[in-house]
Amino acid sequence: MTNSPAHKQTRIPRETQILVQAAAAVCEEKKGQDTRILELDPVDSGLSDFFLVTSAANDRQAIAIADEIELRLKREFGAYANSVEGRRNGEWILLDYVDFVVHVFLAERRAFYDIERLRKSARPLTPAEFDAELKAALAEKTRAVRSKVAGRAKKAPARTDAKAGSTRKPKKAARKTEAGTKAASARKAPAKSATKAKKGAARKPAKR
Repeated sequence: MTNSPAHKQTRIPRETQILVQAAAAVCEEKKGQDTRILELDPVDSGLSDFFLVTSAANDRQAIAIADEIELRLKREFGAYANSVEGRRNGEWILLDYVDFVVHVFLAERRAFYDIERLRKSARPLTPAEFDAELKAALAEKTRAVRSKVAGRAKKAPARTDAKAGSTRKPKKAARKTEAGTKAASARKAPAKSATKAKKGAARKPAKR
């Protein structure tokens, strides 16, 4: 597996990253402890891309964190958990969103199950590190789009000028041809009149 941020940004849909970011923000707001985002190895992660893990001091706080994550993702993104487990006792609440899974533990339960150790191949990130990577990826994408637009803008005038030149030249040629035809007809007209006058003058003495 390649652990470079660029590799991960291309592998994981941005929609999933945004949902994980929002869920992690809830954990921070609700005072979840030692919140970590585990970016899972695609070889052994199954269908999920991330585990979001946080700890609560008591069952009430754990339930409050889980409930707020569900509410916010549903209200702001229209995302619903595929399944929810453990809410009744609040020791380990699991919210399965398929592409990522949220684990809200009581501190002692988290230490006992030690998901981070079981997922050694995962890349752990704090919410702040995760946010920084998303911002960097977005900035890179924005620069790429702007570069493409600028490239198209530079090419457009050249093509327009070429087309304009090709259409203007025949028009000038046509105008020159029309002017030449008119000038030629104007020169011929006096010649014809002079010829008629000479013929008329030659005919009059013949009648006498």
